[in-house]
Amino acid sequence: MSAPEPEKPPSGSQPYDPDRPGASTGWPPDPPGGAPAGPPAAAGPVTGGPVTGGPVGTGPVAGGRTPDRPPRRTRTRRAVLEWVAILVVAVLAAVVLRSFVVQPYFIPSGSMEPTLMIGDKVLVNKLSYDFHSVHRGDVIVFKKPPNDYSPGIKDLIKRVIGLPGETISARGGSVYIDGRPLPEPWLPKGTTTANFAPVHVPAGDYFVMGDNRGNSADSRVIGPISGSLIVGRAFLIIWPVGRITTL
Repeated sequence: MSAPEPEKPPSGSQPYDPDRPGASTGWPPDPPGGAPAGPPAAAGPVTGGPVTGGPVGTGPVAGGRTPDRPPRRTRTRRAVLEWVAILVVAVLAAVVLRSFVVQPYFIPSGSMEPTLMIGDKVLVNKLSYDFHSVHRGDVIVFKKPPNDYSPGIKDLIKRVIGLPGETISARGGSVYIDGRPLPEPWLPKGTTTANFAPVHVPAGDYFVMGDNRGNSADSRVIGPISGSLIVGRAFLIIWPVGRITTL
C-alpha cells in the first residue's frame, strides 16, 4: 500500500520563498498585498482608554505643583510659641500647687531630731485638714504665734501632742494626757520629757512639742497654738535622697 501524497497548496498560490518580502510560511497563503494572515480578533465589549495623570490622590496638585510648606522662619516661630505656652502653663500649675496644695519646707533647726534633721526638706499637704481633723502625732507646719519673738522665723514645725479640751502635763520623764501616760512610738526609746505643770488646751487650740525634747521651744514655752495658724501636715521627707520616707 503506497503512502498518501502530501497535501498540495491550492492552485494559484505562490510557493514559499523565504527571500520574498512579506513572505510567511507559505501556508495558508498570504492575503493579497503580502501581509501575513493572523488569527481573528477576539470579540468583546469596547472599553475606554487608561486613566492618565497618575493615581488618584497621589499625584501633584493642579498645575503640577506640590503644596507649599510654611517658610522655615514661620515654623521656628510657631515652635518657640508652643514651648513658651508649655512653660507658662507649667509655671502656673507649680504656683497653684505651691500656694494651695503642696509646698516644700526646709528644716533649719534640730528641734525635731532625730525625726527631722537639719537640712532635710519635707512636703507639706495644705489641704489635709480640709478633709479631716488634726490628729495626735501629726507633724505640722504652722505660722509663728504672736508671742514667739524668735528673730528671722516665719514658720515652725512640731508634733501635735495635745488636742482641744485636753490637759497636758509631764512628770517622771513621761507626758500625761488628762492624767494618763501617753505612749509616744514616734520617739526613740529612752527619750524623756522634763516635768511641767498641767496645761489646759482651749477649744480650737493644739499643744505641740518637738521630738528633741531637750532642745525645742514649743508649747511648753509659747503655750498652745491656734488651729488657724496651721499651714498643713508634713507627710514626706524628700531630701536628702537617702532619707526619703513618710512621716
